[in-house]
Amino acid sequence: MALEKLGKALNNALRKLARSSTVDEATIKEVVRDIQRALIQADVNVRLVLDLTRRIEKRALEEEPPTGVSKKEHIIKIVYEELTKFLGTEAKPIEIKEKPTVLLTVGIQGSGKTTSIAKLARYFQKRGYKVGLVCSDTWRPGAYQQLKQLVEPFGIEVFGDPEENDAIKLAKEGVEHFREKGVDIIIVDSAGRHKEEKSLIEEMKQISAAIKPHEVILVIDGTIGQQAYNQALAFKEATPIGSIIVTKLDGSAKGGGALSAVAATGAPIKFIGVGERIDDLEPFDPKRFVSRLLGLGDIQGLLEKFEELQKQQEFREEDLEKFLKGKFNLKDMYAQLEAMQKMGPLKQILQMIPGMGYSLPDDAVRVGEERLKKFKVIMDSMTEEELEHPEIINYSRIKRIARGSGTSIQEVRELLHQYNQMKKMFKSMDKRKLSKMARKFNLGGFGL
Repeated sequence: MALEKLGKALNNALRKLARSSTVDEATIKEVVRDIQRALIQADVNVRLVLDLTRRIEKRALEEEPPTGVSKKEHIIKIVYEELTKFLGTEAKPIEIKEKPTVLLTVGIQGSGKTTSIAKLARYFQKRGYKVGLVCSDTWRPGAYQQLKQLVEPFGIEVFGDPEENDAIKLAKEGVEHFREKGVDIIIVDSAGRHKEEKSLIEEMKQISAAIKPHEVILVIDGTIGQQAYNQALAFKEATPIGSIIVTKLDGSAKGGGALSAVAATGAPIKFIGVGERIDDLEPFDPKRFVSRLLGLGDIQGLLEKFEELQKQQEFREEDLEKFLKGKFNLKDMYAQLEAMQKMGPLKQILQMIPGMGYSLPDDAVRVGEERLKKFKVIMDSMTEEELEHPEIINYSRIKRIARGSGTSIQEVRELLHQYNQMKKMFKSMDKRKLSKMARKFNLGGFGL
């Protein structure tokens, strides 16, 4: 997930609290110091970190937990609430009020703007909207081809002309082209600027005057850390209808700095880029983001992903129920892993389940495409009885399966080990405990 290193550090601080025999002032101060260290290492502004942790410490020392909630649980809730408030409190979605809705994107060169536009188009397409893209980036060679290549597999049209040098003319013609085609959303890609925010803001104003967008979106590179503050502030002061996408949060040590810096300006963060795949763009909801960051899960996000799969008729509720109860066989495992892969990396999906968090062993969830293909070949060499009842597979059967599939005994054993690990993992989940936690943290029901 985004900012996994920060999430692990925060999760470790809360685990230390959970393992402590008593919760006294010394314990609280130690947990607060761990939170401070985690945030500063993630490049969050020191003054903001001190303000945040002072509030956490004050509340943890002074507040009495409500009836039925332990002191430890109450402190975790305080951390969750203060971090959520720190990052903006409420989700602010892009509103599609009329058709076509015109969105203009701007950004410093190298911020990931073109990729983010493709991701945004795909995001809206998956929600039933017909989207058209306009490439008015006349500065960067290959901008039109890159955008077209990114969205071509999904049937999303791109309007542009690599030979045209007038960005404003391209933007106007592109918007008019898609108006005539009756699309729902038009996203206009402008030219990225180098380091000077003033020229970026000036171009935004010129194109805005020409195409009158319903919303202007600034794309900010999450790897620039606290420098994001100045970009976000200048943008917020220049346009009253702006929103922000923070990109490259998946592998960035400075991602926490960028996210908190933008939030500090009060500019609305509406999406974050959490990976390289075209589906790795998610609406920014501080509550859900912090919940995942702390290892408390994101059931709403998980259910939305399941709904997408159900629309594609690739995932059924009864299949999910069987999987989560650990009552699946080898055929079930392959089918569900294949479906879940379409939702994103398996580890990210399982981290949406409360209680799984960062305690998942990597070897139990890191199932790549190549391994899945090999697993399928191995399972093709099994009998129906072996697929339905893997527990009967002994050494002589393993040798036969390996010979029949052209794989090794070790690879067959690896498949069986993966299967047993996943069964054990899901069986160990305490559903009642998770539901109780959900009620206490007001994170919604789990439906498990």
